[in-house]
Amino acid sequence: MADSPWRGDAVSLVEAFRTGERSPTEELQATYSAIDKSELNAFCFLDREAAERDAKNADISLPFGGVPIGIKELDLVAGWPDTEASMVFKDRLAKTTDTQVNRICRVGGAIRIGQTNASEFGGVNLTRTVLHGATRNPWNRDRTPGGSSGGSASAVAGGLVTLATGGDGGGSIRIPAGFTGLLGLKATFGRVPRGPGAPNGNLTTVIGCLSRSVRDTARWFDVVNGHEPHDPLSLQRTSGWETGLGTVSTAGLRVAMVPNFGGGVVSPAMWQVIERAAEELVASTRLKRRDVVDLSLPRLGAAWSVTGMAAIAFQLGDRWPACADQLTPEIRYGIERTANLYGVEARGKFEQRRTELNNRMSQIFSEVDLIITASNPDVAFNAEGPLPDTFGGVVGGAGNNGVLTFPANIYGNPGVSVPVGFVDGLPVGMQIMARHFEEQLLLDLALDIERRNPWPLTSPN
Repeated sequence: MADSPWRGDAVSLVEAFRTGERSPTEELQATYSAIDKSELNAFCFLDREAAERDAKNADISLPFGGVPIGIKELDLVAGWPDTEASMVFKDRLAKTTDTQVNRICRVGGAIRIGQTNASEFGGVNLTRTVLHGATRNPWNRDRTPGGSSGGSASAVAGGLVTLATGGDGGGSIRIPAGFTGLLGLKATFGRVPRGPGAPNGNLTTVIGCLSRSVRDTARWFDVVNGHEPHDPLSLQRTSGWETGLGTVSTAGLRVAMVPNFGGGVVSPAMWQVIERAAEELVASTRLKRRDVVDLSLPRLGAAWSVTGMAAIAFQLGDRWPACADQLTPEIRYGIERTANLYGVEARGKFEQRRTELNNRMSQIFSEVDLIITASNPDVAFNAEGPLPDTFGGVVGGAGNNGVLTFPANIYGNPGVSVPVGFVDGLPVGMQIMARHFEEQLLLDLALDIERRNPWPLTSPN
């Protein structure tokens, strides 16, 4: 009987099932036992009865057959809580199951064991809510795993599950991956269908996973990608993500390395680690570094925030402002600050600036093939918050997370966070961005890093 959950990646766990080294039922028991003892506060809901049934009937011939996975709190599973991580909706239940969840379980064979904590409405770069409290970073429990997919990142890096779902509307896969030492791919917009019934919003959100290895992420996308009629913006299916690993030609591709992408401010200690890893990657994969490239971008953060807060205000409806005390300080402040700002003029300005950013990103990617920057401006900050504005006296801090990550959400191109080292014992994530549809290139670059400098699959704590 396994006394603790699998510490390797999900692919190796499937192999262990197939050789008889482990069974899905004993892995599930070890997983629930670890969750019960954990101080990470990574999970907020567990569906033990259904998971036990599924483990007994697991088909280990499937890509993730028998593998326990966490489902992000903002993803829907029929009959599970549908809270938006908010106390306001604590009693609401989901009526549908999201396409990605259906595919990873029905086609992939994974076992959904429960929900992982998320930030309220997915709107903040840390996972601490009135409903469930603060989720902890397994590398240092005083620090945050980031947001909004913080519970998923904490669970995977903390050794509870090998995989968990995530979503990225402004960095919410890449930010937690960077804070917790995981692989986090934000794919091209529409690569994985959302819903059924998911709102389009400001056309920035993509979904995927938090994983311990490149091959886990590649296999995940092999299973879940492809058009679905409920999501008319979803892309046509592609295959060969896992089998194609290591086959992309990278020699001569032009790369720009920039610490201040989008006007962000990255701590010197963080950038030192990233730049060293980037230089090693350039040499290993024979990329061509381009130093004289204009990477300036129009600032879109304020307009983006207004549209996001307007969407949250619409969900709250006539519950606002009576529900104000039930909200986290960040969401409450955001709604108050942006009240009455969203209208004809604000919408027009947002679309104008989106067009300007898209044009700039297109120009940049005509001059380079890849951009390397940080996933986060600094290492993980306090789990309870607040979002810091400085590090070491330098203006910037965690409030700059979106500056580094959300340009790829607006433009819709893929970006990946890859673990490349540590500062003060906390993980450092390097963000690599490419043109639309070039996820395989990003995975191959991540694979080169993984092979040369393997990262710890879980925290030692």
